[in-house]
Amino acid sequence: MSEPAPAAGEPLPGHPPDEETVSEDHLSEEKATGANPSERRGPGRSAPPPSGAYRIQLRGTPDEHFGFADAAALAPYLSALGVSHVYLSPVLQAAPGSTHGYDVVDHSRLSDELGGAEAFGAMAARFRAHGLRLLVDVVPNHMAIPEEKGLNVPLAAVLAEGPGSPFAKWFDVDWEAGGGRIVLPGEGVPNYRRFFDISGLIALRQEDPEVFERTHALLLNLVEEGHVHGLRIDHPDGLADPRGYLRRLSEAAPGAWIVVEKITEGEERLPQDWPCAGTTGYDSLGMVCGLFMDPAGEKPLTDHYVAFTGGPRDFAEVKHEARRHAATHSQKPEIDRLLRVLQRVVGERRPGLERALVELLIAMPVYRAYVVPGEDAPQQAVDVLNEAAHHARAQLPEELHGDLETVVDLALGRGERTDAEFIVRFQQTSAPLAAKGVEDTAFYRWNRMAALNEVGGDPARFSVSPEDFHAYCVRLARDWPSTLTTLSTHDTKREEDVRAWLAVLSEMPNEWAEAVDRWRRLAPGESPMEPDLEYLFWQTLVGAWPLTIGRLEEFLVKAMREAKTRTSWVDGDPAYEEAVLTHARAVLADPDLVMDLTEFVSETGAFARVNILGQKLLQLAMPGVPDVYQGCEMTGLALVDPDNRRPVDYGRRRERLQRLDTGRSPKELDDEKLLVTSRTLRLRRAHPEWFGPGSRHEPVAALGPAAEHVVGFARGEAVALATRLPAGLRRRGGWDGTRVDVVQQGWRDVLTGCTHMGPFLDAERLFEHLPVALLVPREIDR
Repeated sequence: MSEPAPAAGEPLPGHPPDEETVSEDHLSEEKATGANPSERRGPGRSAPPPSGAYRIQLRGTPDEHFGFADAAALAPYLSALGVSHVYLSPVLQAAPGSTHGYDVVDHSRLSDELGGAEAFGAMAARFRAHGLRLLVDVVPNHMAIPEEKGLNVPLAAVLAEGPGSPFAKWFDVDWEAGGGRIVLPGEGVPNYRRFFDISGLIALRQEDPEVFERTHALLLNLVEEGHVHGLRIDHPDGLADPRGYLRRLSEAAPGAWIVVEKITEGEERLPQDWPCAGTTGYDSLGMVCGLFMDPAGEKPLTDHYVAFTGGPRDFAEVKHEARRHAATHSQKPEIDRLLRVLQRVVGERRPGLERALVELLIAMPVYRAYVVPGEDAPQQAVDVLNEAAHHARAQLPEELHGDLETVVDLALGRGERTDAEFIVRFQQTSAPLAAKGVEDTAFYRWNRMAALNEVGGDPARFSVSPEDFHAYCVRLARDWPSTLTTLSTHDTKREEDVRAWLAVLSEMPNEWAEAVDRWRRLAPGESPMEPDLEYLFWQTLVGAWPLTIGRLEEFLVKAMREAKTRTSWVDGDPAYEEAVLTHARAVLADPDLVMDLTEFVSETGAFARVNILGQKLLQLAMPGVPDVYQGCEMTGLALVDPDNRRPVDYGRRRERLQRLDTGRSPKELDDEKLLVTSRTLRLRRAHPEWFGPGSRHEPVAALGPAAEHVVGFARGEAVALATRLPAGLRRRGGWDGTRVDVVQQGWRDVLTGCTHMGPFLDAERLFEHLPVALLVPREIDR
């Protein structure tokens, strides 16, 4: 018989405090953090921000089950790894068979498939016993429409009673368009607001206080009772009022650490008046990865891409057409609903206004302009709409420019005619249009360098200079010191080390071009793939090698359908898809081609190692809270979901970490990455005054002929240093006397144990064993 879940702060009965051997080094570090296993947050108490988080994808499916008890078993390992918080995917009751938890059907209970309330309580207690706190993923924007409608009680009531149901205000439904009923999937065009274009997810109206209270009561109780210490908010751009939602949430959970899954574009900044710690880190992902792209490779890679595919040199044209495709296909129901609001506001149907509205939405440079009805539009929103209007104007005849200005004024809430519903719905429409048009379409149509086609990224920005990276970090330390930073998530299109491997190609554009052309000739038969897909195919093989045919087929199907050129999720072309998969199988079955491909990957491996370790160290040490996605403490070569949600071999990771903790040297890249991850996380946890809020980011200068190949910074008394552009470094003959200015004397590298006397450190000796270094003053033990 199961024991009842212990209360917050109580140890888990029936279990020893630790089922694994933890090194003395780790135990001394625990003392340094002041972690108290019995500490609870309690009402009104503020918990410190995380020093490091580890993301776990829970799964309730029988074939690949990973529930609360499985997560609890990781407590000793995650504590030894060095994180302070465990970061869980959604924990509430989801639809039957859910593989991710974002399709919630009941906000009043914890997922039965994951173990229910008892297992959750036991898991939370186990984590507390190891000095770990919990972060959970919150899904405020939508609920699932399950096949068995009664599983979603509020929805079932609305389906039975219509707009007269007390639950009708829960859902964002266009009752007029549906003839007084909800048009369910398969019964016609949905005109309710969906999550992007997924008709099985119906939007919630969190702007209603009762809806907020009923859908958040359980999670807020877990926060109040000290089981949960932080909240990750999924897709706030879908809400009517993201700022208002966050204000209500922060008031209901005072002191909780809150981050938002917000995609920023270009120079866009997270609104300063949002009461949260920052974003989930897609912005930092792009900045870190861009550091390892060689700007000198942009032109030759672009030339070869254009010659190979016959496609455009610039991403802007592809992006514009992909957004137009989304506007006329997947997002048409939402745009039609917005058009009806527009017609109500102006009092008539005017084709010019309709066309102007569509062109303005297509031209939006960011996901959303944060205009609140009844308030003056912030300057950032004015700038966004003006930029969009500038581009939309070029697509419209002059006689419609006046209509465009009318729509812009309405979107900004200025002028005599203002309408709150239009202001809100314009923003709720522009956000999914950006996501579906750019991330889920254009990113699969223009593959000059697949490493850049990442969530929150910009394929047109080929590289990031050290100066721009440091400026970004200084801004983070000043404005959002507790924001999350990441390199991989459950939504990234390829894991961090795939991108690191592909970044090597920016330093070897000619060798890459020759290899692709050679493989194309060696391939059995003529390729049926569209040229852009084929170019992505070869990059994918290099970045994720070795790759099984099953994983490759899964990726290719998704890539083909997301591009929506020859086939799609809605209008499929089975014959084309099968021809592509048949060709892919033939390529992987050709021994000569596979040998050639394997040799190329092997030849670039030494450079990829430098990028893999370098980007990991920088992400872990830079301002913000580092998030380690499950399994990525070692080499992660997964592709887009569901590939990146596969089970993780934690036994292998435990064994390797224990070996490192007993003083054994790293044997291979997996060991090296685990070493970098664990030592940096432990240092952050032991010294929050160096890395947490209030600390600074100070660039470290390199001097000498190879200075451009070093990027480094100081955080408190620690210094993080990484090698960049390793192929170029080898071509120029190595470090050649290059030195790093670390200001003071007497340093110890916590990664290798080597000591260095400053203030000028010889780069060749500094990076003798690893291409990265994490220095602390020699007299400091930890």
